[in-house]
Amino acid sequence: MTEPAWLADQFEHWRPHLASVAYGMLGSVSEAEDAVQQAWLRLGRSDADAIIDLRAWLTTVVGRICLDMLRARKNHPVDPVGAWLPEPLVTEPAADGPEEQAVIADSVGMALLVVLDSLSPAERLAFVLHDVFDMRFDEVGQIIGRTELAARQLASRARRRVRAAPRPDRDRAVQRRAVDAFLAAARQGDFEALLRVLAPGVVVRFDLGPGREPLPTLTGAAAVAGHVLQTAPRFIASARPAVVNGAAGLVFGRRDEPLAVLGFTVSGGRIAELNLVADPAKLRHLAIQH
Repeated sequence: MTEPAWLADQFEHWRPHLASVAYGMLGSVSEAEDAVQQAWLRLGRSDADAIIDLRAWLTTVVGRICLDMLRARKNHPVDPVGAWLPEPLVTEPAADGPEEQAVIADSVGMALLVVLDSLSPAERLAFVLHDVFDMRFDEVGQIIGRTELAARQLASRARRRVRAAPRPDRDRAVQRRAVDAFLAAARQGDFEALLRVLAPGVVVRFDLGPGREPLPTLTGAAAVAGHVLQTAPRFIASARPAVVNGAAGLVFGRRDEPLAVLGFTVSGGRIAELNLVADPAKLRHLAIQH
């Protein structure tokens, strides 16, 4: 018989992996935690002795839970104030240990999550489980109720959308140099320096949360640089470097009370995307960490 204590230890061992899968599917820390907790409850109601591969079983359960949550989200959409952005994952620049959120952040970046949100639930699940977490297509098909071929086609459609997005530089040092140059130019009010570090077609999105005046998505180096210089005097003093979803980024505000998180996509040494999350509900989990 499977001992409850052993089963609990095994579940905790796989929890970071399950949280990674759920976050990649949902883009929400709180919803990912709910999905993982539901998986634990389902495990408690199941015949654990009949489970051959616990990791695969739990991954399947979490995938199905997330699929249901995504479908419910699509069926009952909430109009966002401004752009929709994921709940950011933030670690200190020197935090290279095996913390759960660092594992998640290395798997799913903010720019990728923005693209994934434009996909259907089935496309998103097929791409995340296969391309990010190496699950076989026959297993993916079982989760979404499709054939292996259909799952392969869903992932292929999603992959085409992902490839259309800017391809981030993998070297964290390259990313950090671009972010540092951006921060220095913003602090100095140097418009030309900002233009040098911003890609010509740079995009900045704002997720400010309900009750605030929405800001439209800005495109183009001149427009973005102008906005940065207009707003920097109010916020730049509280900016500090951070790792945001596995990439170089910035956090504004105190560690126990973050005001905003700015995620960067650096491509070819220049900033191709900026994603500003200032919705207090999406930053609450960061304050809890401290």
